[in-house]
Amino acid sequence: MKYIIFDDFSAMPVAILFPNRIGHAEMREQIPYAKVISAGYVEAPPGGDIRCRGSAPDLRTHSREDKDAAIIQKQFTETDLDS
Repeated sequence: MKYIIFDDFSAMPVAILFPNRIGHAEMREQIPYAKVISAGYVEAPPGGDIRCRGSAPDLRTHSREDKDAAIIQKQFTETDLDS
């Protein structure tokens, strides 16, 4: 899968994961006002840790491997009580 991490307007990073068949630039167009922090590819093997790698040349950014993996993992483990 691919991912982009955006600044959510409150200085908090938010990751969006999407299929490989969608380009980074295509997904970027869906959220035009948020700042892109990083982007790349994400893997989550069964029983393994989330891994981020690669880059998104069309967005002129790359994966921040461990940092991005921690942000994505946090989104999967946090409970949002507001929703």
